[in-house]
Amino acid sequence: MNNKRFSGYIVGFIVVVLGILLIISYNSLVKKEEKVKFQWNEVQNNYQRRLDLVPNIVSVVQGGATYEKTTLESVIEARVQAMKVNTGGDISSEKYKEITGAQDNLAGAANRLLISVEKYPELKGTKAFVGLQVQLEGTERRIKVARQDFNGAIADYNSSVRSFPTKIVAGLFGFHPREGFESETGADKAVEIKF
Repeated sequence: MNNKRFSGYIVGFIVVVLGILLIISYNSLVKKEEKVKFQWNEVQNNYQRRLDLVPNIVSVVQGGATYEKTTLESVIEARVQAMKVNTGGDISSEKYKEITGAQDNLAGAANRLLISVEKYPELKGTKAFVGLQVQLEGTERRIKVARQDFNGAIADYNSSVRSFPTKIVAGLFGFHPREGFESETGADKAVEIKF
């Protein structure tokens, strides 16, 4: 009789320990998944900052210089295209690449606009232009850091989803590895703004 009771305690203890491990693993996966979402929101936040900043730069340049119309039009078109791309909550690698591509096109167009300002020394010296230039440079750095943090969060999440014993919990509750993005050569660097 004592052996049956003792066996019952052991089985009960094992069930409790497994239950605790299940809860801890599940909560850990949820936190890491939320971290991935948070980091993606940070990337989006910095992209929005760029979208908001570019029209101000265009206005200052437009008001202070006469230059190639096509340069301004390419910046405006790149901004419109970048604004059209939306994840809708989806952070798949395909959507991430689409958004990143549109944002990189915008950064390139803004870079070409700022390079064209070289021809207009009176504009380069204005306080408004200098302030916007500094903000754009800071935004590009923030985007770079946000992308790195996003990829770090993806790596941490995927490590947990693929590691034992968390892999079992991930399989039970539908946590699947996520793909970050496969960057193109040089995509890990901020877009260089030259003056």
